[in-house]
Amino acid sequence: MGRMKRPAEFWKPEGEGVRCLLCPRLCLIPEGKTGFCRARKNEGGRLYTLIYGAVTAANPDPIEKKPLHHFWPGSLVFSLSSVGCNFKCDFCQNWELSQCRPGEVYARELPPEEAVEGAKETGCSGIAFTYNEPSIWWEYCYEVSREAKKEDLYTVMVTNGYLNLPAWEKLSPYLDAANVDVKAFTDRFYRRFPGVPSLKPVLESCEWLARRGKHLEITYLLIPGENDDPGEIREFCRWVREKLSPDIPVHFSRFFPHYRLQDKPPTPLAALEKARGIAGEEGIEFVYLGNVSLRGAEDTRCPSCGELLVRREGFTVLEYRLKEGRCQKCGRKIRMVGEFRKGGRW
Repeated sequence: MGRMKRPAEFWKPEGEGVRCLLCPRLCLIPEGKTGFCRARKNEGGRLYTLIYGAVTAANPDPIEKKPLHHFWPGSLVFSLSSVGCNFKCDFCQNWELSQCRPGEVYARELPPEEAVEGAKETGCSGIAFTYNEPSIWWEYCYEVSREAKKEDLYTVMVTNGYLNLPAWEKLSPYLDAANVDVKAFTDRFYRRFPGVPSLKPVLESCEWLARRGKHLEITYLLIPGENDDPGEIREFCRWVREKLSPDIPVHFSRFFPHYRLQDKPPTPLAALEKARGIAGEEGIEFVYLGNVSLRGAEDTRCPSCGELLVRREGFTVLEYRLKEGRCQKCGRKIRMVGEFRKGGRW
């Protein structure tokens, strides 16, 4: 991993260590140590990223897998991941990557220019930073995104949203979309599982993305007995409506036992349906159910007239009925970025 070490951004000297300013943890890192994410190290009073260009996965995916349902539907996106995370969730679905240190899993070096060529060669329309937490991979994500824009590729982050606003600001010119995983709507949950004091920075990231006009979709993993209280879900939906927009897509995702959280059952289907019902009552216009095989769970319908606009099965778009971004029955304009790309060709 030594060749993947590069100078990091967003830090300052402080006392006998360095203060990392990338995420709200604001780790004070002594000489020779790494921060919480294990990917940023103080060497000689300077902060370095240990995972620049360290790629653990590089493959095409349907954009619907991210999940992004209102962004270049049907297209393929080149998924890139590294290792590490600034959270420590016991239920992590990608723990083999996110909860490891650099060097504990195989990573190959992939320069930004080669990442972009890989996207083009596999017929992808864009690049997604995904699987592990991409915000701790900031320097590489930034450089790849800059190269992607030269080739007219879109860029996507699939993230926990725990990133400070200056880092979002600098990335902004080269970022098109994000799916942010809002893991719950209480500080209690965030203290227990991700291990951070508050969900406030996550909400601030979402609100910043919405204000900046970035395409945003929200995922909320429903864990039985932890974050599935109807009152909590209602508060979450009100925040989406009031602070983001009623037409921001919300994905309620089904939990399955993973990693260290093995004593919880899978989310009951009734709980997912209940969450979708609450979202509808609170005025959320596009609600999807993920990780579940239910007829119509991931279809897009017109909020005004109920007309089927996009029919999906798994990650595949089977029917696309929008015309010039509008419902053909009632004419309502639908927030849908980009044209349908059948087969996902670039």
